[in-house]
Amino acid sequence: MRRSISLYSLTFSLPLLIWQVLFFVFPLLFLIALSFWTVRNFVMSPDFDPVNWTTMYGRAVFWQAYGTTLALAAAAAALTSILAFPAAYAIAFKLSDTARRWAIFLMVIPFFTSYLVRVYSWQIFLSDNGIINVILGWLGLGPFTMLNTVGATMVGYLTLGFPLVVLLQLFSLIFIDRTLIEAAHNLRCGRLRTVFEVVIPSARTGLVIAALFSFILSFGDFVSPVYLGGGEPTTLSILITDTTKSGQQWPRAAVVALTMIGTLMIVAFGAIKFAYRGKST
Repeated sequence: MRRSISLYSLTFSLPLLIWQVLFFVFPLLFLIALSFWTVRNFVMSPDFDPVNWTTMYGRAVFWQAYGTTLALAAAAAALTSILAFPAAYAIAFKLSDTARRWAIFLMVIPFFTSYLVRVYSWQIFLSDNGIINVILGWLGLGPFTMLNTVGATMVGYLTLGFPLVVLLQLFSLIFIDRTLIEAAHNLRCGRLRTVFEVVIPSARTGLVIAALFSFILSFGDFVSPVYLGGGEPTTLSILITDTTKSGQQWPRAAVVALTMIGTLMIVAFGAIKFAYRGKST
């Protein structure tokens, strides 16, 4: 049955449509066009030449950066989800309403501070003369190299995504039908088994969406790989900056950016399809 579009609904949906066109569709179309421009003598000129695509896709460093970025983002999404779930579960099922509101407030507080500032603060902890190595030195251990490593990059990814993942998981766990958990306990299902066979399947949509957000944030992050990871190994975000600095090759950087956008769209559609699989519309 066809639905008529009323002036009222169109009025309220128009700002969202304008926002999407101005800040997503138009920049995306410009980025696609830019990827076919050419650079000669450090000057860009409009063109329709696929040389930028063949050049970037023909470089081993591009595929190494792509694989590294994909692996780090997937690992960050999995690690963040695993670490966030106990916190979200405890807040949802163990705390009172008042304590739960305070916990949610504390999860929001990190967003009051710039992500760049939070990453810089980790350098104080992870450096060779940092707080962690000083404490280990008191115990007769270390110093250990923690800064400018993949592990430090993962710490940055956790700093970026952990509060958001906890909140998204929490909002999913709160709305689980508690009678299902009570029924599992009445059938003598242990707590751990109830979590894996009742709680997680019931909250699957929220858990998958939370992991997806963590993957998206980590996949496009530039701050942690540079300021905590030392720029090694090279990720796609670092490759974009290196490409623009190399002879003003903005069209080639556009190729990298479009590849990232395409990858994120594929992952997002796949994750959403899995999250809502088997659910009635």
